[in-house]
Amino acid sequence: MEIVILAVVIAVVLVGAVSGLVIGGRRKKQLPPAERPSATPTITTPPAEPRVGDEAETPRDESRRTIEEVDLPTAEAPEAPPAEAEPAPAAPAVEVPEPTEGRLVRLRARLARSQNALGKGLLTLLSREHLDEDTWEEIEDTLLTADVGVVPTQELVERLRERVRVLGTRTPQELRTLLREELLKLIATDAPRAVKTDNGLETPAVVMVVGVNGTGKTTTTGKLARVLVADGKSVVLGAADTFRAAAADQLQTWGERVGARTVRGPEGGDPASIAFDAVKEGIAEHADVVLIDTAGRLHTKAGLMDELGKVKRVVEKQAPLDEVLLVLDATTGQNGLVQARVFAEVVNITGIVLTKLDGTAKGGIVVAVQRELGVPVKLIGLGEGPDDLAPFDPEAFVDALIGD
Repeated sequence: MEIVILAVVIAVVLVGAVSGLVIGGRRKKQLPPAERPSATPTITTPPAEPRVGDEAETPRDESRRTIEEVDLPTAEAPEAPPAEAEPAPAAPAVEVPEPTEGRLVRLRARLARSQNALGKGLLTLLSREHLDEDTWEEIEDTLLTADVGVVPTQELVERLRERVRVLGTRTPQELRTLLREELLKLIATDAPRAVKTDNGLETPAVVMVVGVNGTGKTTTTGKLARVLVADGKSVVLGAADTFRAAAADQLQTWGERVGARTVRGPEGGDPASIAFDAVKEGIAEHADVVLIDTAGRLHTKAGLMDELGKVKRVVEKQAPLDEVLLVLDATTGQNGLVQARVFAEVVNITGIVLTKLDGTAKGGIVVAVQRELGVPVKLIGLGEGPDDLAPFDPEAFVDALIGD
């Protein structure tokens, strides 16, 4: 019996020991409570970026800001390189025009080359041993061909006949002297030939230049500015020819060459308004002379008369009009007289400018136009050069006609 009880006790002890071992093994497989994951996962911040070199240290937890909390630097526009200042346009060099005194004498050779048909032709005919009727008719034809005009030709031939008859024998020098004297009488006039640039008033002298487009009117106005500057005058130019393209540019270029200011307006603008402004500027600047270049359209005579008449009236509201110069192309001959008549009806012409006398022009046009209008030729153009406009000198002109 005792043996049975002892066996039972040993069996119970063994069962208890085995159970303890099993339970202890299970407990060892379970994680400690602190290490068990929570039901809600937590997001850990990434470790700080490792540093390099002397600044390397053990990474540590650092407080981090969201992108909304970070003040981002304002993007600055790249600084533009300093703009290079554009070079100011160089002012045109102011030219010194050739003195006008004796200018026609200096141009005598050029004038003589274009007038030989008149002067030398007459001398050849007058040098014939017998001056019969046929010779005198040839003399008349020579004068008419040179655009002298019918009435002046008849007058000159009559005087030559009388003087040759009285003279008797005729040496070449005597004939030259005779012809020179008669031609001077034909060209002579009591009217002053100088362009009026001093009116004795506090306002500048005002000169209006008129003429048909194509006669060299704008160019003549520019050359006249050079003539006046060469004589020591200060000039203001008025570009009142607003109907011809580039007329104002052309006139301004002429003015800049001699330091003369040009008053201009929009293309197609009112010519009278520009003329008014030019005179106003001339008064303000105390200029000596105001030169006004006008339009020259003959396709509507009434329109031309109205326009030039308006310019004249507007100008005279500020200052008297001292000169009205008519520019004629000498190569047009007698046709130029038709133009002269039209302009004489519009404004009171006070002087004539003959251009292109260095070409195929006939010297007799000087006589014809003076007779037609009753006003003197004051200036003549002898070429394309800027200083080829010369005050008209009757003696130098006649000497060029008949030669040495």
